[in-house]
Parts: sequence; C-alpha cells; structure tokens
Amino acid sequence: MSDHIEYSAKDGVGRIVLARPEKLNAITKEMARELRRICLDIDADDKVRVATITGAGDRAFSAGSDLNGLADLSDLWAFRNRVEYAAAVRDVRKPVIAGLKGWVLGGGLEMALAADIRVAGRSAKFGGPEVTRGWVGGGGATQMLPRLVGYGQAARMLLVGDPVDAENAFRIGLVEELVEDSEVEKRIGALAAAMAALSPVAVQSTKAAIRAALSTPLEAGIRYENEIHVICMADKDRMEGIKAFQEKRQGRF
Repeated sequence: MSDHIEYSAKDGVGRIVLARPEKLNAITKEMARELRRICLDIDADDKVRVATITGAGDRAFSAGSDLNGLADLSDLWAFRNRVEYAAAVRDVRKPVIAGLKGWVLGGGLEMALAADIRVAGRSAKFGGPEVTRGWVGGGGATQMLPRLVGYGQAARMLLVGDPVDAENAFRIGLVEELVEDSEVEKRIGALAAAMAALSPVAVQSTKAAIRAALSTPLEAGIRYENEIHVICMADKDRMEGIKAFQEKRQGRF
C-alpha cells in the first residue's frame, strides 16, 4: 500500500489523485503497485463507470518515475518485469480522463497519453526528457505520442527532450481541451459525469473500438466495430435508449 495515491468513488466516477506534491508527484515502486491495484479495482467495480486521474498540488501532474529508485538496477530482469504504471492506466477498460496542471514529464506524460481524454490547465508543461538522461521511456511515449500528434511533433519532443507549454500542446493535439487551472477539476468532473450517465456497455464498447483503431487495419477495424455494434444491440440498454428517444427524455442506464 502507498500513502501517496488517493482513491475515492462517487456517482459512478472513480477519482485517482497522485498525492506526493512535495516531490512533484513522482512515482515510486510502491505507488506503481498501488496504482495498478486501483486500476484493476476500477474495472472490477460495476458501480464505477469512468475514472479521472489528477495530481495533487499546483506544481505538477507528475514528473514521472522517482529517479532515486532507478539509481540501482543491479537486477535488470526484475526491472524488465516491473509494474509499468502508465500501462496500468492504459489497460483500464473504462474511460479515463486526465486533468493536467504544472509539470507533465516522463512517466507523467506517458500516464497522460494512456488516458482517453486530456484536459490541461494553462500552467501545464509537457515533456519527455528521458533522452537527456541517457535512456528511452518505457511507458509508451514513443508509440502513443506519434499516434496523437504525428511523427514530426513526437520526434521534436522526444529527440530533444524540451518541454512544450499548454498552448502548443493544445495546438498540436496533445491535449483535447485547454482551460484555466482553476477550471480543470470542474471540467473533468463534468465530462466524467456525462459519461457515467450513459450505458456502460455502449461506453466501454466504444472505447474498445477506438483503441482497436490504433493498431488495426481499416477493414478489420470496421468489421470489429460491427461485431461490437451487434453486442450492444443485444443489451437491454438498447431498448431504454429507444424509449428515451420516443419520450423525449434522457436515458436512464
């Protein structure tokens, strides 16, 4: 267990807070294990339909891995099989919304990339500085960033290691929304509430289809989408959606 990850769930929304602000919410081994456990619990809890992830304080979402924990790597095989915290976020079947303020660096950037929607405050600064330390990030940045912003922008960020401010991050498509810092929690809360009110079968199926598009040829992806469509049409939420449309009201899923 880690004292530096806070988790709560209410009204269908699971809220993860990286709570080590004095260290820019840098992730320790214990925090990585706890984050993975929480992510698994989110998927297992039918009452939770969507998750948000934020960092405590105003200085950082997360500066990535605590480098003190990387100083001694005498057992590289154990390191190879470490808990990869960005992957834990990426593997959540339910939607994940990241609220980003301050530094979003290294593994912090990879956690943000692992989310489905990113809302940034104007103080946010994004960077992949691993190349300046002598290694490549291991949490997905080289694979996810080009898919989000294109090859050239990803290369500029990852091969140089210089940070990108919030305005430029929004311009190149690294974040989906840019708001004032004071509005970040409110905005991700509104997005989460909207998703939590929808059919969980439809929402999770849609996420699965969108994610499949990242690694599936177009024709195979369209066939996959159709199969998921058929599954959704067999669920009881379909009739509630039709009834709500006929009665000119919001669906109750």
